[in-house]
Amino acid sequence: MIIAVVVILVLIVFGLIIYNVSIHKKIQKFKNMNQKITNLYVVQDFMNAIGETSTVEQKIKKINDILIERYEIKYSTIVVFDGAEYQVKASNVDPKHWNSLKALQEVDMFKDSIQSATPKYVTVNNENERLPYQQMEFGRAKSAIFFPLYIDNVYIGYWIIESGTPHDFDNVDTTVLEVIKENIVSVLKTVVHQKTLESIVRKDLFTGLYNEEYLYGEGKKIIDQYTISTICMFKIINIQEINRKYCRELGNKVITEISNYILENLSEDYVFIRYMGPKFVIAFSGVEANSVADFLNEIKEKIENMQIKLTEEEKQQLNLEVKPSRTKLKSNEEEIASPKLNFVISSYYKGTGLEEVLKKQEEYLDQADRSESDITNI
Repeated sequence: MIIAVVVILVLIVFGLIIYNVSIHKKIQKFKNMNQKITNLYVVQDFMNAIGETSTVEQKIKKINDILIERYEIKYSTIVVFDGAEYQVKASNVDPKHWNSLKALQEVDMFKDSIQSATPKYVTVNNENERLPYQQMEFGRAKSAIFFPLYIDNVYIGYWIIESGTPHDFDNVDTTVLEVIKENIVSVLKTVVHQKTLESIVRKDLFTGLYNEEYLYGEGKKIIDQYTISTICMFKIINIQEINRKYCRELGNKVITEISNYILENLSEDYVFIRYMGPKFVIAFSGVEANSVADFLNEIKEKIENMQIKLTEEEKQQLNLEVKPSRTKLKSNEEEIASPKLNFVISSYYKGTGLEEVLKKQEEYLDQADRSESDITNI
């Protein structure tokens, strides 16, 4: 009888063990599934951050804030090498500590991590110690994980997470952190193209207008606030004739006069740039093509009725008062230029290729008859 009871108890114990193991596996499976869902949400948040109308620095700061919030990280810092120096691109650490944080590549323990492209975990054993890379701070961080960042096998910087508790990352799931790290790299790889555009944006010498690169960066952010916009490209079709018949200085003044007139009559909500040479682009943000026709007709008429000439003062400044014209003019004929413009407009839809729209417009203007002076919708 006792043996039977013992056997039953043993079976019950084994049953409970099997049940507990099964429950543990289900809990673990649930945790893994929950972690995957969290990762998916984070990736989605990253993509949203990339698509926001903001600068590269703002986007990187946004993704760092997402990491801190989603994964409950105490401190998170992203440092990137810009080709000249290391810069803290995003951090929730007090800026007074940034000099230490952007010099971690000089710390011996992290040099090995960078060379081997592997994470480095460091911690202290008690509250009175400090991490080796800390210079003036004692109470802020007691444990940290350093992740070197690479794009196409090229080292570009690092991501470091820190905690104020010793051994806080002892049992952390490093596979999850590796996924986060790869997501950070993906974001940095995506925004590097935007950074390139931002760095080559210039203003035109004569007109003070931004160049083509501005249109693909900051300009596109303005345009893409709307589902549909109208892109207008126009060309001063007789600028070469003005330069040849009179002088290049008068041609430059024609360009500046046209630019100034359009700027004075254009809403600040629209983007106006000097595209290339005698070509300019106006992006009517949130406006359909049929709504800009009257405005463009008026602009075209006003500009083509202009009579532009150099003043005596401008001639003296340019030492042109005795300089003969490039072609022989009648003695009573003044050097007066009247510009001729050829316009082409197209609809642009958010999410499509702006560069393709501009390419087609440029091809149209370049292939049009040299005497064509119209407003054409393509």
